[in-house]
Amino acid sequence: MSEEKVALITAGGSGMGAAAARKLAADGYHVAVLSSSGKGEVLAEELGGVGVTGSNQSNEDVKRLVDLSMERWGRIDALVNSAGHGPRAPILDISDEDWHKGMEVYFLSAVRPIRLVAPIMERQGGGAIVNISTAWAFEPSPMFPTSAVFRAGLASFTKIFADSYAAKNIRLNNVLPGWIDSLPATEERRNSVPMGRYGTSEEIAATIAFLLSEGAGYITGQNIRVDGGIARSV
Repeated sequence: MSEEKVALITAGGSGMGAAAARKLAADGYHVAVLSSSGKGEVLAEELGGVGVTGSNQSNEDVKRLVDLSMERWGRIDALVNSAGHGPRAPILDISDEDWHKGMEVYFLSAVRPIRLVAPIMERQGGGAIVNISTAWAFEPSPMFPTSAVFRAGLASFTKIFADSYAAKNIRLNNVLPGWIDSLPATEERRNSVPMGRYGTSEEIAATIAFLLSEGAGYITGQNIRVDGGIARSV
């Protein structure tokens, strides 16, 4: 990169979030990582960045990550929103409490950091954001009911955000992974993929890195499927 850039990764202690942090650091970004386990803080230090042990379900913890990054580097160029796992049950067995928890895990966990980072990017003259969503956001599966419902909502949020912020040079896209190697592998799931294999966290990270790059400068408001062909447009 021609100039130093800064990337924030939430829920980045393991899996696709951690892979994104490693890829962006390798591409020359300074990285700041948030995770509830403490693994993100360790990873960030390993990559020469900064970390916060906390939750993306807490406005205060997210703000700590943003403030620490601004104190350290004075700018934020990229944001990657990852997430944990929400409640799963037959659709009518999900309680009000678990629906609210699903909204926290899959929807508000992305909205909170975007709300804080977008004004910073606007003052800088631009930036790029990627949410890690799911291949089942548009073709929902009863296996992941709260994920599918609230990530469909995240897709709508993304389009509305793009309407408001594209002219300010702030881009927002969603990556929709299918069966990825950070999940337990089963033969049934593998056989459901036209490519016949699980994807890798590194493949998702590479897609994220592209969407944050100048090469993707004309892409915003989109949902990019990275699923081995599970979901196919007609």
